[in-house]
Amino acid sequence: MSRWSDENGGLDFGLLALRLMLAAAMGAHGLMQVFGLFGGPGMAKFGTLLQGYGFSRNIEFLTWLTGITEVAGSVLMVLGLFTPLAAAGLLGVGISAVKAKWTGGFSSGEGYELELVLAVMAFALLLTGPGWYALDRHTAWRRKPLGFAVGGLVLAAGGAAAVGSLF
Repeated sequence: MSRWSDENGGLDFGLLALRLMLAAAMGAHGLMQVFGLFGGPGMAKFGTLLQGYGFSRNIEFLTWLTGITEVAGSVLMVLGLFTPLAAAGLLGVGISAVKAKWTGGFSSGEGYELELVLAVMAFALLLTGPGWYALDRHTAWRRKPLGFAVGGLVLAAGGAAAVGSLF
């Protein structure tokens, strides 16, 4: 019996597509902000941007923390490896980004709609697990992801709260 003929074959492809799209968007953003790839700002300009959003302390550390979390979380998402941890990291970055852009409104040029969509994608993957097409396919968090999702949600919210208070 092929994998496609199983009951949730379409669901597994959908989760793969969701993982890959989230990884592409967040990973490219991390590479842009830290390393200046794809025409991105690089660390100095990204630090200035963060200061514009109200962050005032340890800006260089925050740029590295954000960029490395986005890149590492995205690599793990592509592989479907340690998915709860990767999703929690990307969700934490997403929460922090939505909070930072909140005053820009939902759909203006400085709005937070993209960050909200990416955060919800990470949250969805935290709740569902990576699907069958992942290195995590034989782990407990793929078969029964809800308990791990609760831990990941606590980690993401705690990380976002720490960023808000420490930076």
